Amino acid sequence: MACASRLHLHSPSLTRAIIPVLHHPTALSTAFLHRLNRFTSPARFTSSVNQTNHLLTLVRAKAKRGFSSKEDKIATTEDLRFEPPLKIVEYPDPILRKRNKRIGTFDENLKQLVDEMFDVMYKTDGIGLSAPQVGINVQLMVFNPVGERGEGQEIVLVNPRVMKYSMKTLPFNEGCLSFPRIYADVERPESVKIDAQDINGARFTVDLSGLPARVFQHEFDHLQGILFFDRMTDDVLDSIRAQLEVSTTFCIILILPNMPRKINLLSWLGISVTTGDYIID
Repeated sequence: MACASRLHLHSPSLTRAIIPVLHHPTALSTAFLHRLNRFTSPARFTSSVNQTNHLLTLVRAKAKRGFSSKEDKIATTEDLRFEPPLKIVEYPDPILRKRNKRIGTFDENLKQLVDEMFDVMYKTDGIGLSAPQVGINVQLMVFNPVGERGEGQEIVLVNPRVMKYSMKTLPFNEGCLSFPRIYADVERPESVKIDAQDINGARFTVDLSGLPARVFQHEFDHLQGILFFDRMTDDVLDSIRAQLEVSTTFCIILILPNMPRKINLLSWLGISVTTGDYIID
């Protein structure tokens, strides 16, 4: 991907920063097909599409809100525990919708986690990665707009917060490691000013524009439990709907007659609903 970009870093200690690009096919699992054959038929499948699309639209609308920073919890040692090699978490795993905790400990374990995240990012041909995408629900992202080990600039952002978005927005064809082989246009602000901490815990501000700004916003959404299709227009979403068939089909099964409906679906997506609010478990 070619994109003019500018990167200003205001932290001397910031040395190592994500819109993943993917090239890995997915397949229907035997277990999934067994469940599909057991619970649905062609007629029921077709009649449930409209209900499912409507419910997914509600989920998307709620997801766009993200989380309140006031409710953030601090990650424990257990939250940051991992075993290499890391693996990419793919949609619709509920991990991608869960709340991500703030990091309060800056130690060797965190540095090792960052190294492992860069490693899996490069191996999967990505240019950025967020912690929830490798199954760790903490506020951490890494990216390198060049996407090549040893080239460009590796950036690590811990507990990032957006201070300002530009008024100007631009569409751009995005991909995501958690959505293998799916690409579609997403409109985002052209530039963004953020506040974050580096790998050592030092706080800094950074102004991003062009591709780095795009990558940051994609990964920041992940930290908010927001996925890139949540940002798409209805027309664009329709263009990739067939590629989301696996997850959509499973949702249809959950709303068939004689089965628990909305709460089961939202629960499966990692979402609980209380008095109309959107809460991630």
